Amino acid sequence: MLNLLNLLDRDELAKKLRKIDGMGYKRYQIIKGKYQFQNFVLYIDRVQGDPFANPSNVRIKIPQRVAGFPKETFNTKSREIALRDYLTRVLYTQAKKHSRKSGSGYSGMIKVEKPSQKILKRNSAFVNDEWVEIRFRVGLPAHGRRILAAEAERIFMEAIPAISDALRFKNLDEAEVFEHVLIAEDADFLRGLLPSLNLIAFVADGSILPRRSGIDERPLENAIPFESPPSLRVFVELPNKGEITGMGIRRGVTLIVGGGYHGKSTLLKALESGIYNHIPGDGREFVVTNPNAVKIRAEDGRRIEKVDISAFIHNLPFGQDTRAFSTENASGSTSQAANIIEAIEAGAEVLLIDEDTSATNFMIRDFRMQELVPKEIEPITPFIDRVRQLYEMGISTVIVMGGSGDYFDVADCVICMINYKPHDYTEKAKAIAEKFKLRKKEVPVDFKEIKQRIPLIDHKDLSRKDWLKISVKGKNTIMFGKELIDLGCVEQIFEVQQTRAIGYAILQAMKLMDGRKSMKEIVDAVMEEIERDGLDVLGFSEFAIFRGLELAAAINRMRSLRCVLR
Repeated sequence: MLNLLNLLDRDELAKKLRKIDGMGYKRYQIIKGKYQFQNFVLYIDRVQGDPFANPSNVRIKIPQRVAGFPKETFNTKSREIALRDYLTRVLYTQAKKHSRKSGSGYSGMIKVEKPSQKILKRNSAFVNDEWVEIRFRVGLPAHGRRILAAEAERIFMEAIPAISDALRFKNLDEAEVFEHVLIAEDADFLRGLLPSLNLIAFVADGSILPRRSGIDERPLENAIPFESPPSLRVFVELPNKGEITGMGIRRGVTLIVGGGYHGKSTLLKALESGIYNHIPGDGREFVVTNPNAVKIRAEDGRRIEKVDISAFIHNLPFGQDTRAFSTENASGSTSQAANIIEAIEAGAEVLLIDEDTSATNFMIRDFRMQELVPKEIEPITPFIDRVRQLYEMGISTVIVMGGSGDYFDVADCVICMINYKPHDYTEKAKAIAEKFKLRKKEVPVDFKEIKQRIPLIDHKDLSRKDWLKISVKGKNTIMFGKELIDLGCVEQIFEVQQTRAIGYAILQAMKLMDGRKSMKEIVDAVMEEIERDGLDVLGFSEFAIFRGLELAAAINRMRSLRCVLR
């Protein structure tokens, strides 16, 4: 039921605005409240203190008798999330249409962050049997710092009612709405099938994997459709679309090989992205990946705090302990080792690795280098000698590899990309591996467990006002108080809305750091709270869902982080 307590008529809002016309900007505070319009209730939840400040928080609730969304558009969890995502996209388009720069700062702007190609759980739209709720931000108009009441009236009395009307089901494309929610439901179903099929990923035949550019994730026009090799083809029955076919990538160690510019990294990028659903027309609607798959790369210069990287690096010069390794400026190999250990600590089940973004000396030592530089003076145990042990621990790996055939020895499956089409070269690779046995395995000690770390914090610091100031600078940077958190190498964050949510989730995580809970226990507790109570537990801002794996990655990149090993 809508809470009608203290509900004012829309005319009262108009009177308030006319009363404060030309006054100082802070007088806008009197309009905070809720107002009954013909077809919706308007909530003005937060009023900005300055035209240059973050725009005011506004939402509308439209009764379902007006909104008119059929139950079938939101009667499952998948459909509900997808419908909320769809409504956010309509809202974004309408906000752009009705925004009009009309004064200082953000005056006249109606703001919603642009959604990516991913269908995500968001807190910008909600739907249930009784109502539809839509949230956005409004730049209250001013000339200098003097209120422009006429422009404010235009927003509240014309623009917002028009946005509300555009969001009614009868004014939307019914086929488009249903396509959006049914594709999401099918993709969720398909991802849920992966374990029973012994798969870590599925790429549907006919998928379009190449993107237009590094900054435009729409599908490349005239791209070659994906076609599975017959030996890897899997048939699945989806609840809505029916039977589809595609390439299944099994648990284990999978190599993606081929010549340069033939689609190796493009396939891996699609797998990275397959942890989330995609909008109709994206081309990757039925590319799905294990939801705990993590892209791993080298990250020169990152800070590392008490990570046990001894499985990969040990016996460093000057006796530096790699069982609790810390550095302010990691190398390529130490950062990649730490990224793997931290990902596993946080719950990764699949590692996605591209040799182009890896440290060469971390990935491989060929037989000639083994002959020249004996193992006794080489501290790195290359990834090739650990990848099978990782699989024995339940962690699969997909590696793009164009430069080292030594990985044929450890691969379960070898996919060769030729002109963006995959071919099963597993038997060819195994024959070559059997014919040329040159390299010696280098495993000084077994790799059996991941040590859990306990983050530490002085809780007196949580009251510091500067720590409560959280902002994002694009999707790759969080300003957490005065500390900058660089997420540029955390490649499975796709929207600034996710980055913002991660920033506020860090604050939630810090409240749980009691000197006893491990990093994973803390991160899991935050994610469970979000799952139970929604993204609003993080605060009242525009958020999109993220994974605990990215939350852990962000905490691990804080230069103020302090840990002890359990």
